[in-house]
Amino acid sequence: MRILAVADVESEYFYDHYSPGKLSGFDLIIGCGDLSEEYLEFLVTMAGCPLVYIHGNHDENFKRVPEGCICIDNKIFEYKGLRILGLGGSYRYRKGKYMYTEKQMKRKILRLKFSLFKHKGFDILVTHAPARHLNDFDSTAHRGFECFNKLIHKYHPKLFFHGHIHRNYGAFIPQKTNVETTTVVNAFNYCIIEI
Repeated sequence: MRILAVADVESEYFYDHYSPGKLSGFDLIIGCGDLSEEYLEFLVTMAGCPLVYIHGNHDENFKRVPEGCICIDNKIFEYKGLRILGLGGSYRYRKGKYMYTEKQMKRKILRLKFSLFKHKGFDILVTHAPARHLNDFDSTAHRGFECFNKLIHKYHPKLFFHGHIHRNYGAFIPQKTNVETTTVVNAFNYCIIEI
């Protein structure tokens, strides 16, 4: 399966400089937040494959589900045998619709207890914020969630996609990291993964 993961900025490669065929060959697109409704609609239209997404901390202006897209915030979505868990938002650093304290994010996960049991876990974790001490920063605005680490260690997903940490913030921000058997992918701009 070929997956295109996108986050935080509308990629010039796929949007401004689009040419026919650039988005063909993908089986799934995963949006990790802070992307416009129009951009998500463009991607799903041109790619012709499903697009699932979660909200980022700057997605307060979303008025609707982008046409042709599937919001997986706070749920497990199954596609071609893959169980995909979506948890949008960032660490709370100001008032905002998609900003949470550690305690609030833990509660969101706790509300998914039955769904996690029913689906026997998940294969892909999709979030906006990273996990704490895994591609995050110490500043409150870019802090990750400790409870995401607990999800990784308990369920051992194949992939963990996140956004929020722009790779142009510093020279040593990795796009991919491994934690046990999980590949962690910072989807800033875009990343292509084959599984």
